[in-house]
Amino acid sequence: MSERLFLAALALGLSLRLASLPLPGHDDVITWKIWSFAATTDVTGMYGVGGSPPERGIVRWGERWSTVDYPPFFLFEYAVVGWVYKQLYPQYPNGLPLLIALKLPVLTAGAALTWLLFSTVRRVCGRVEPARGAALGYWLNPATIFGGEMLGYVDPLLTLPSVAGLVLAWHGKRYWAGVAVGVAVMTKPQAMLIGPVVMWSLWRTVGVTGLAHAGAAFAVTTLAILTPFALRGALSNMWLAFGSFYERRDTMSAFAANVGWLINWSLRSWFGVPELGWRAFLQVVPRPLAITRFQELGYPNPRPIGAALVATCLLWAVWVVRHARDLGTIAALGAFTVHAFFVLNVGMHESHQLLEIPLLVLAASLRPDLRAPAVAVSTIVTLNINTYYGIGLGWGWAVPRSITGVDLIVALAIANVVTLVWLAVRLASPRQQDPDQPWST
Repeated sequence: MSERLFLAALALGLSLRLASLPLPGHDDVITWKIWSFAATTDVTGMYGVGGSPPERGIVRWGERWSTVDYPPFFLFEYAVVGWVYKQLYPQYPNGLPLLIALKLPVLTAGAALTWLLFSTVRRVCGRVEPARGAALGYWLNPATIFGGEMLGYVDPLLTLPSVAGLVLAWHGKRYWAGVAVGVAVMTKPQAMLIGPVVMWSLWRTVGVTGLAHAGAAFAVTTLAILTPFALRGALSNMWLAFGSFYERRDTMSAFAANVGWLINWSLRSWFGVPELGWRAFLQVVPRPLAITRFQELGYPNPRPIGAALVATCLLWAVWVVRHARDLGTIAALGAFTVHAFFVLNVGMHESHQLLEIPLLVLAASLRPDLRAPAVAVSTIVTLNINTYYGIGLGWGWAVPRSITGVDLIVALAIANVVTLVWLAVRLASPRQQDPDQPWST
């Protein structure tokens, strides 16, 4: 690919992302508006302050209100967004400028991640072609467009420090790796999924001492982010807010294409057989199945089962790549971790697989045998998100869920399970265990 064509492709991606900024996004965009306004006045009080027992804080913006359950670094980021917007629009009107302002950090993070992928692969390979492929594999990826500026997901704010932490760990930059992972975890809880592969990479590159240094940097970073809330007396309120994740996710799957949705589909279809016969399995699943209802039917709690399956997959994957030192395999291990967590766990939302995309793009740019799985995962994530939200609330343009004969999310869930096995086979391939194999060819 020539430099001119590469720049044109980057410009195309930018145009698509800029054009999607005015779209209304998904449900949580309204929540970001409320939080951004509240953060301009009392960011450390957003979780609530004190109380015995601690009380959940309620934040307001006009007649709208919400509770807060994201980590504090995310609130700091949107406090900056809200402050800038308030300087320009003191009345904080709910218009197109506010919508665009809320999406600009996502655009900025996506652009920075594109640059990170390009510079990392170029440094590892010593060639520009794979680096350009990595950059465009993320920047033009429909999953990152739908899961970014178009629908207003904030996952790029999580994926940027997560991938940076992994790359820094592979380079042996122990302190900065710890800082990056600390920022990621304090942005969204899903960043904890990058922790095991970062720790394993640090152990391989700088040993136990370096791993301890990274842990110290992580601890200092998180403590620095938490300190303003501790000084305010709001830590107990924060822990209460974080605990609401468990309470709210009383669902096998929140429209996520995973095993939980397959269980949801199979049970609902089976109960419909007496009335509809085999056609019951062709219906579009109307709504998620609650875990409490699943247990009322006599089935075991799926949470510990899912956690055990994910842990087993992770331990197995670390074992089979234990001799690898190349960044491609390490990034593939991170992608596999996210994939296993999304597919085998419960309570997942349709967007929780987005962290896998840049990790798999990085891995595929260094290991050609992972390109096909990367395309498959990108397609699954794109369709999973689009099927649920289209191109924005009220705008439609969603792929019909009946297009595949059975519920499209069911088909995507089956594809995700098959892809999990596919990735496992790639990781377990004997030639992948050669620590000196340069995956840049």
